[in-house]
Amino acid sequence: MTNERIRIVIADDHAIVREGLEAILSAQPDMTLVGIATNGAEVVALAEDLKPDVILMDLVMPKLDGLAAIQSIRAANPDARILVLTSFADDERVFPAIKAGAMGYLLKDTPREGLLQAIHEVAQGQVSLHPTIARRMMREINQPSDRPFTPEALTERELETLRLIARGLSNQEMAVVMGIHENTVAKYVSAVLAKLHLPNRTQAALYAVRMGLTG
Repeated sequence: MTNERIRIVIADDHAIVREGLEAILSAQPDMTLVGIATNGAEVVALAEDLKPDVILMDLVMPKLDGLAAIQSIRAANPDARILVLTSFADDERVFPAIKAGAMGYLLKDTPREGLLQAIHEVAQGQVSLHPTIARRMMREINQPSDRPFTPEALTERELETLRLIARGLSNQEMAVVMGIHENTVAKYVSAVLAKLHLPNRTQAALYAVRMGLTG
């Protein structure tokens, strides 16, 4: 994506928010707004039709809320890169959105520079969290668990897969790096998530960072 514009879809039911985001994005030489949704059902359809690089997703929308939209989009396209942009920082919204597969979570008080940085990070497959959300995620990850992270349980190929997940690579990109078929990569990813008792790639990436496996 180094020489291409980041293709973005906005999903928000407030016109003033949509207009503000459109103004910010239109001023960026490396970004282009390809679609605007005013509810969750619309963004699911746009994600399917346009295959954007990044989806800016509000969580509270009519017809289909943001969480359900994330789940639907990720079910159809596990590599979809979704950046939540919302006013809510409560655990009841944050953790379900991350578990559903959102790669970033920002609050609407985020400065423009922070928003643009987060878009770049998510477009590159990196996790991007508002500082408040990051603290909550680390607190959650550091909670004692009866199913601890055990890297010994992973094979060398699975560890390599985990490191590549943390780098934000898609299954297709991982297949090239690893020199194997994309279907085999999908099997490794599933094995990693199952062995680490994690629901999705975003949390796998967070675990890899926490355990120092990203080097």
